[in-house]
Amino acid sequence: MMRSLWSAATGMQAQNLNIDVIANNLANVNTSGFKKSRADFQDLLYENLKVPGASSSNATQVPTGIQVGHGTRPAATQKLFTQGDFQHTQNPFDMAIEGSGFFQILQPNGELAYSRAGTFKLDSEGRIVTSDGFIMDPEISIPGDVISVSIGTDGTVSVLQPGSSEAIDIGSIELAQFTNPTGLQSIGRNLYLPTSSSGEATIGTPGQDGLGTIAQGYVEMSNVNVVDEMVNMITAQRAYEINSKVIQTSDEMLQMANNIKR
Repeated sequence: MMRSLWSAATGMQAQNLNIDVIANNLANVNTSGFKKSRADFQDLLYENLKVPGASSSNATQVPTGIQVGHGTRPAATQKLFTQGDFQHTQNPFDMAIEGSGFFQILQPNGELAYSRAGTFKLDSEGRIVTSDGFIMDPEISIPGDVISVSIGTDGTVSVLQPGSSEAIDIGSIELAQFTNPTGLQSIGRNLYLPTSSSGEATIGTPGQDGLGTIAQGYVEMSNVNVVDEMVNMITAQRAYEINSKVIQTSDEMLQMANNIKR
């Protein structure tokens, strides 16, 4: 059987995965804090029909040899943690991280997750939570009678209460960072979990030790560029098409070989 049939089939499978990744990026073009992914591929094993450097005579060697590849395979889907655009919302509990870092989110099972999405809200107890009600860590509770809430670039949360002319500090937001953020595991809901590849979280104050600062009243939008993704989609579609043409051509060549006897 011709190698080209199987090689082209791996190319079609690879582009199918590529389209899946692109589709997920485009589906989340308006998801706050979303980071786009990129599919990486590797070539498969090669069959050495003639080894480079083999002797062609007593005094000469083959300069290049003959190697035939067997297609491609997916190697990784990598998250690209570039900064997304900021949208001004004027909501005092919306926060964007200018620079590196992640918000710490306490899941219902007690495990910490990490997020770039800063669309926070208050629950019935005045705690700052995500849209799913997951509590920000460290926990910060806003008194019910406050006039205004102010969040500094260093994460300090201050409130102004009736009858007071000065704001009172009630807590501080801390950020986490990782040695290799691309190694984080996405679990949906704008959340990530650490892995052995990402390393353990390092906690710090916003604006210090390489961490970004916090911008109150802003939301970091998705870093997906629609134009780039459309170009990538066209490229993947054409690559899929040309691989299907290879299969069609290989089939026609086999048909010709089968018809020689006639």
